[in-house]
Amino acid sequence: MLINRESQFYIGGEWQVHPKAVHQPVVDPASERSIGQIALGDSTHVDLAVAAARKAFPAFSRSTVAERLDLLGRVHALLQQRAEQFAQAIVMEMGAAIGFARASQVFYATEHVRVQMEVLKRYEFLTVTGSTATAKEPIGVCALITPWNWPLYQITAKVAPAIAAGCTVLLKPSELSPYSALLFAEVMHDAGVPAGVFNLVNGTGESVGAHLASHPDVDMISITGSTRAGVLVAQAAAPTVKRVVQELGGKSPNILLDDAEFVEAVPKGVLAGMRNVGQSCSAPTRMLVPAHRLAEVEDLASKTARSIRVGPPLDPKTEMGPIANGAQYQRVQAMIRAGIDEGAKLVCGGPGRPTGLHSGFFAQPTIFSEVKPDMRIAREEIFGPVLALMPYRDEEQAIAIANDTVYGLGAHVQSSDRERARRVASRIRAGQVHINYPAWDGMAAFGGYKRSGNGREYGVHGLEEFLETKAMLGF
Repeated sequence: MLINRESQFYIGGEWQVHPKAVHQPVVDPASERSIGQIALGDSTHVDLAVAAARKAFPAFSRSTVAERLDLLGRVHALLQQRAEQFAQAIVMEMGAAIGFARASQVFYATEHVRVQMEVLKRYEFLTVTGSTATAKEPIGVCALITPWNWPLYQITAKVAPAIAAGCTVLLKPSELSPYSALLFAEVMHDAGVPAGVFNLVNGTGESVGAHLASHPDVDMISITGSTRAGVLVAQAAAPTVKRVVQELGGKSPNILLDDAEFVEAVPKGVLAGMRNVGQSCSAPTRMLVPAHRLAEVEDLASKTARSIRVGPPLDPKTEMGPIANGAQYQRVQAMIRAGIDEGAKLVCGGPGRPTGLHSGFFAQPTIFSEVKPDMRIAREEIFGPVLALMPYRDEEQAIAIANDTVYGLGAHVQSSDRERARRVASRIRAGQVHINYPAWDGMAAFGGYKRSGNGREYGVHGLEEFLETKAMLGF
């Protein structure tokens, strides 16, 4: 066990034990065995944490930029110092392969803090035009609900800009991957965060999440999760007219135009779609390819998928660990069976575990071809290592298929002609479009169109979600 905080909540600058709290097992997805018991909060614990955040807000909202930069700098340094501890926790709680946990889950989470420091150094909280001043002020007490698939990454993507803005926060991490969140609370405490500025209460969405969303003393709620969860949060938040920022589901297309370098674009597309075992809401899980090149793509995609090393997540050679929890594993298996039942062509993979793995929530990297737009595997978010190859007739049809979804979180376009790729990208109804597999950019706005959510995260866009705008005339 990496931590000793399982039965505690972090409220008002203190670790608190609440003996009457219900406990829930934490399951290692690689072994399917319980590795601990996490305390689950309820409305009583939420009220205590919100009161602590409310009490701390007047002073922290008036803190200087320099003070907030110093705090974030200490947080950043501690995250770097404890990177291996976080990586081990993420392997244990949600099954990420250790190499991926180190290089992506922890590294990019730490980058969110660094990026917010860069934004904060340059941001103008007061501007004057003529005799009118416009002030950007912290919105208040913010409830942050984070998911199990990128447990630390999504925490820092919310906490860092909230702190940079001068807000106080209450974090509700996923009860399915709670250890990295508890480690993060230790970082905040050791970094010297003022009492009440950061609070953590573990619990379920039905108890802690719902009470946060409806709480009259919470000014804003930011949730990353399923579209269903986002809808419930918005409904609960409506009576108190609080700000709601949602980063929800996706069914992202990856358009391979006919002039793309397929030998390079197809393997990269497969790996992008199956990154983090496919458990990313922006994963490009629909690969749109010219119909006359479908057989070529099937061959390239199959070879790539079959080469992915699936196995125990602590093995340095492992590239893909297990699905993060049992319920999601069953969902992925059901969707693979649905693809077969609806007549999609199974190119590789399929139901069940990979050969040689007899326990754990391990899924086979699976590719379907000849997928039609009305099939479930083309329309529903699977959240597993399942890729749909969808043929198109021409560029116009490719764009139409790409936009034929209730989601609009991410998209990819591949072409050797950058101007053509830009033109196609401009017609995709999604919040973020990647052209020719670019590098990660922590400053790029991230969020969705349609049922993929409202609001944006990362960079200056993420900071401004935590700010109110005040106009002062005659300034």
